[in-house]
Amino acid sequence: MPTLFDPVRIGAINAPNRILVAPMTRARGTRDHVPTPIMAEYYAQRAGAGLIISEAIGISRRGLGWPYATGIWTVEQVAGWRRVTDAVHGAGGRIVAQLWHMGRTVHPSFIEGAQPVAASVTTAPGHAHTYVGRQPYATARALRLDEISGLLEEFRAATRNALESGFDGVQIHAANGYLIDEFLRDGANFRSDRYGGSIANRIRLLREVTEAVAGVAGADRTGVRLSPNGETQGVRDSDPEPLFIAAAEALSAIGIGHLELREPPLDGTFGVGYLPPLAPKIRPAFKGPLLLNSDFDVGRAQAELAAGVADAITFGRPFIANPDLPRRLRNGTPLARDNPETWFTQGPEGYTDYHVLD
Repeated sequence: MPTLFDPVRIGAINAPNRILVAPMTRARGTRDHVPTPIMAEYYAQRAGAGLIISEAIGISRRGLGWPYATGIWTVEQVAGWRRVTDAVHGAGGRIVAQLWHMGRTVHPSFIEGAQPVAASVTTAPGHAHTYVGRQPYATARALRLDEISGLLEEFRAATRNALESGFDGVQIHAANGYLIDEFLRDGANFRSDRYGGSIANRIRLLREVTEAVAGVAGADRTGVRLSPNGETQGVRDSDPEPLFIAAAEALSAIGIGHLELREPPLDGTFGVGYLPPLAPKIRPAFKGPLLLNSDFDVGRAQAELAAGVADAITFGRPFIANPDLPRRLRNGTPLARDNPETWFTQGPEGYTDYHVLD
């Protein structure tokens, strides 16, 4: 029976343990979305993880709408990420880039007043984080058929830049109510063309993006993140089980290096509306390494490994305050608590100043 501390092969990457860093936006970039020097320190501190999945990285200006988040479409951004990957590799770690298009949640203030794009004409609920505070989301326009080839090229270019930046691979962000997730789920996709309606049509963009990225990075250095359980940022599906099984089958056929599923616990942590675990249903459909995420403790994580549902677990918030989380879990050391007030601030406080065991 595998344990959290056993090595595992994740596509082309040999991970020394199964305790991985989940992707987490931390807002430490510049206003031009360039990684900063403290980010190199932050990621290097967590190099003891089996694998680091980076914060979400914008593939293009029109696809990124989060203050001080990072991108990977300019020379300066590539150079900034090279400093990060060099620091991680110098500390003995492995890191992949999560590629992100935010879809309808991009506020017009980030894209010179332009209208955001989505699967269909919809408006995200709530308010966007902007440089001048919280503002209502704008109504998005439907991505046109003649624009999809350009979107695929943006993902290819971002993948090339990620490899040039020194990343060991990439992960496609297809979760959490962003652009690809909007296409997947019938609560946000009302299209009547070949990208809407049936499940086969709704997973088409996910498949095409994954094929485009894998064509650059290699399938074994390509991963995907999905969020099959419940509603996220107003995006939901009326029958998620067959949808995400079909998505997993399509991704398995491409031969990607990993699939990460956001699978929150059924304890009220994420509110009402979350479904019983879907990972056991998706597991038979995906033949590669399956990663699970969302508020795992050691007991729950080990149970999923023992049951053969997961091959590794991605930990988010525990890694914020515990840069050496694998060591602490192995030793049974009490975990430090993170400070939510410093999650998205721009300085080192609550970012690089958490204690590491001697």
